[in-house]
Amino acid sequence: MDVGNFGFVVAGLIVGFIVGMTGVGGGSLMTPILLWFGINPATAVGTDLLYAAITKAGGVLVHGKNKNIDWTITGWLTLGSVPAVLLTLWFLKSLHTDPSAMNEVIKQALGVVLLLTALAILFKKRLLAFAQRHAGDNYHMRPRNLNGLTVFTGAILGTMVALTSIGAGALGTVALFILYPFLATKRLVGTEIAHAVPLTLVAGLGHASMGNMDWHLLGFLLMGSLPGIYFGSHMSGRVPDELLRPCLAVMLGLIGFKLAF
Repeated sequence: MDVGNFGFVVAGLIVGFIVGMTGVGGGSLMTPILLWFGINPATAVGTDLLYAAITKAGGVLVHGKNKNIDWTITGWLTLGSVPAVLLTLWFLKSLHTDPSAMNEVIKQALGVVLLLTALAILFKKRLLAFAQRHAGDNYHMRPRNLNGLTVFTGAILGTMVALTSIGAGALGTVALFILYPFLATKRLVGTEIAHAVPLTLVAGLGHASMGNMDWHLLGFLLMGSLPGIYFGSHMSGRVPDELLRPCLAVMLGLIGFKLAF
């Protein structure tokens, strides 16, 4: 294994460790790291999407076994996200004849979504507390309207994920909690992961069909991330959340600002 490939294994190990320890989506960390390594933006996004689908598939099995997934909500989200992914991929394919234009669109979108993710991480507790505090304040949305809003949320997440590989984690969790404030946290997390797998799989395969995929890179990332997630999950709670989240938010915010502007 040469030095470059070893670097990808180490990157996978670090990202897996942080994801296992904090629960923050790997895409918001992995895609910027791949860009730093000099990987083409489109290839970085495509590779990271399949990386996310594989790493989160194990989470679905665990959450499904423990009955922590609301499959009805997952279905409504998927109804919005998968068509949005296909439309976004079609748009990117129309730019495929001009790789520089496609990469510029992806970089700009990546910067904006990273900034939003940084804000979601930084203010997550306040947003969740606000949603719970006002959940019963004359707020009686009809099931039909709630389902429609869930489909719309899925469409927004699908567009962001297909463009940047980011959004299904931090942003998806906050959106779900605002829509379903009385849903138990473990079911909310399980539902978000269950939705992320088909979303990232469809988007990843779509990017692979356009050639935006490096299979060797994917293998080296998984080689590091799978043990990283295992060890990180055992460290969860040992490092104060009040320290981790602001540091992570500032880092992602700076990267997003640099890419967007």
